[in-house]
Amino acid sequence: MGRAFEYRRASKEKRWDKMSKLFPKLARTITMAAKEGGPDPDSNAKLRTAIQNARAQNMPKDNIETAIKRASGKDQADIVEVNYEGKGPHGALIFVECATDNTNRSVTNVRTAFNKAGGALVQTGSLEFLFARKAVIEFPVTDAMDLEEIELELMDAGLEEMEVNDGRAFVQGEYTEFGRLTQAIEQLGVENYQATLQRIPTSPQEFSDEQIEDIEALIDKLEDDEDVQGVFTNVA
Repeated sequence: MGRAFEYRRASKEKRWDKMSKLFPKLARTITMAAKEGGPDPDSNAKLRTAIQNARAQNMPKDNIETAIKRASGKDQADIVEVNYEGKGPHGALIFVECATDNTNRSVTNVRTAFNKAGGALVQTGSLEFLFARKAVIEFPVTDAMDLEEIELELMDAGLEEMEVNDGRAFVQGEYTEFGRLTQAIEQLGVENYQATLQRIPTSPQEFSDEQIEDIEALIDKLEDDEDVQGVFTNVA
């Protein structure tokens, strides 16, 4: 009984720790979208998607509303999107996307993480052509869904590929079709979806299990940083 309690407590603490890092990232994305296109999600598709992603992660409604209001605050520092590229352990290529109000802090934290892992940052733009930017939408599959019909409908909205794995569907298209794909998903009545822009490696590389452990340790360190919004690698 004591061990079971300790396990549940550790599991809950791990979940809280994850939320404490995830929610600020989601809030920052919402604030940026509201500042860019206005606070009304009905007329701001980017904000609508950011809110949907937050809801899919069980972010409380109050947190979402606060993030939207923060966009109009006079004392709100400008948040900018910046990317960093580097070589990690064993030559793994890593692309880091950040949203920050302090680029000096962000680049210092990212560079330190790379250096401690035995890697280094490279010149911006060096890895850009090695990753294809894609719109990726993920949603849970239900018995009521006609996946063939959904796939056909999404083809008209720019779908390139759709696969189902472990009860979840993954939709992929060109990043320029992000708006059309998310709108089509909404019109189909799909619930609890998550929509993101991801960087898919054009030439993924194989690494040993031991090497992947080292690479994942760096990825975990980067993702712990509040400024980091996404980390992408060429690991197959």
